[in-house]
Amino acid sequence: MNPMYQHLLDTYESETRKTESVWRAFGDAELDYRPHAKSSTVSEILKHQLLSERRFFGEFLGAPEPPPADVLPPRFTIVTAADRLVELATGRLPFLAGRDAGWWHARTQFFDVERERIWIFWRRVLHSAHHRTQLTVYLRLMGKAVPSTYGPTADVTWQGADPTRTVEAAGRGYLPPRLK
Repeated sequence: MNPMYQHLLDTYESETRKTESVWRAFGDAELDYRPHAKSSTVSEILKHQLLSERRFFGEFLGAPEPPPADVLPPRFTIVTAADRLVELATGRLPFLAGRDAGWWHARTQFFDVERERIWIFWRRVLHSAHHRTQLTVYLRLMGKAVPSTYGPTADVTWQGADPTRTVEAAGRGYLPPRLK
């Protein structure tokens, strides 16, 4: 891939692995869990993620994708859903790696508007992060450990972790403009 766009693949792969870790924090008995009557169940969110990624990459980005009826695993469990998420994402990487700058910046249809493909790609990443965050809230409400995604959590930390929770922490490495 053009080195200028390698970060797209690296980010997509990393975000997929983060999503996988959150999904695997649930058990099959929790697939029907919903914190509120207006909320989606765990199962509905996982299915939406798999199906909507297929739509984004197939319909909006033109990637080769399986038929919609073949996206969901025949026996839907946490493990089969997480495995399918990774399998589909991994299969998209060679297609994305073969795209050049002109392809990434070309405008294409996105629902009822036109957008650059790179914008659509980032929209997908953000959409996936949104649903992953929903599920981390579900885990917290269920009293389960929340896996680390972008840094330490109340449940997962490590030596050298330096979360930014204070003004002092936010100022590390900061030099006022006149001192630069």
